[in-house]
Amino acid sequence: MKFSGTLESQRLSLLLEMAISREAQMWKVHVPKIQPNQDVGISPTQRDEVIHWLAKLKCQFQLYPETLALAVNLLDRFLAAVKARPKYLNCIAISCFFLAAKTVEEDERIPVLKVLARDSFCGCSPAEIRRMEKIILDKLNWDLHTATPLDFLHIFHAIALSTRPQLLTTLPKTNLSQHMALLTKQLLHCLACYQLLQFKGSMLALAIVSLEVEKRIPDWLALIIELLQKAQMDSSQLIHCRELVAQHLSALQPPPPPNSVYVYSPLKHNLVPCHAGAFRFHPSSVPGPDSKDNRKPEVPAKGSAVLSRRWPAPGRCKPATAKRKVEEMEVDDFYDGIKRLYNEENAPEAAALEGKAASACSSDVSRQGAASCPPWQPVSVM
Repeated sequence: MKFSGTLESQRLSLLLEMAISREAQMWKVHVPKIQPNQDVGISPTQRDEVIHWLAKLKCQFQLYPETLALAVNLLDRFLAAVKARPKYLNCIAISCFFLAAKTVEEDERIPVLKVLARDSFCGCSPAEIRRMEKIILDKLNWDLHTATPLDFLHIFHAIALSTRPQLLTTLPKTNLSQHMALLTKQLLHCLACYQLLQFKGSMLALAIVSLEVEKRIPDWLALIIELLQKAQMDSSQLIHCRELVAQHLSALQPPPPPNSVYVYSPLKHNLVPCHAGAFRFHPSSVPGPDSKDNRKPEVPAKGSAVLSRRWPAPGRCKPATAKRKVEEMEVDDFYDGIKRLYNEENAPEAAALEGKAASACSSDVSRQGAASCPPWQPVSVM
């Protein structure tokens, strides 16, 4: 599809109007059902789990994302109209999935019912699935054609590219299909969130598009306002939906690659000589609330000596001289480097200081404990 010209814009606007009109006829405000007994009604957790199961079936049978979106739509419409027991949830879900496949997929891609019942491990026979299909169709008045959130996602994405073609220029290694596949994955992930049932499919799709264009183009707000006006939506509801979607999509953040570079920057401490020849830690830099380093260091347990620790010298120590002060400065620098490298807050200081302090003290320094190590923080290397 080409995203240029007045005719193309008019066609997209007409598709959006038709989808919104169809959604207004089919969509009902979601009213949460409070069930005193879990065996009486289907809980939100059970609903989300069965949708994750349908998503795996979609990948297993290599079906279109539109099939899964329609199956979830049929499932939610049926559960809103019927008080179903949890023991029938798998049969209801697989029946909605089979109805969606027969509605969306080509004939050669529709799975055989016997194979679907066997490979999905739904615990239902083909005859039970067919009986459940009849119940679902009767309850939904045999009307399966509706505007799903994925339909709105396609329309909003096409309108955004028709008015802002520079959207894809910010992604040099991503083409149109790959970008749409990324947004589709986010949408299918949001369909398994019970909290987002309070929003229409059009609102959910626009929230995902707005979060994406916000990261890509500077004038994203003007584009979202245009889409809001065309879809005749409330901006306050969009803001609330965006917050929930962003919170739910945070679980989709990919883990760091295997060759990630980690930089460790602990609190820096200096060794200060005491009058008895011992050494004591003093923090030289502690990040404050206005510091750029937002990482919260671990708070040591009570009695831990990370901030102040004393090692008494068993034997006599020589008085500090100018040469001794220079040696102590070198020891401080060496110790700080080792501590940053190995994160040893209470490492064997006697081994580190043996070369410099062996002539001053008659025995090794005793150790009393070890401090906990802050977690590694991944950083991106440009």
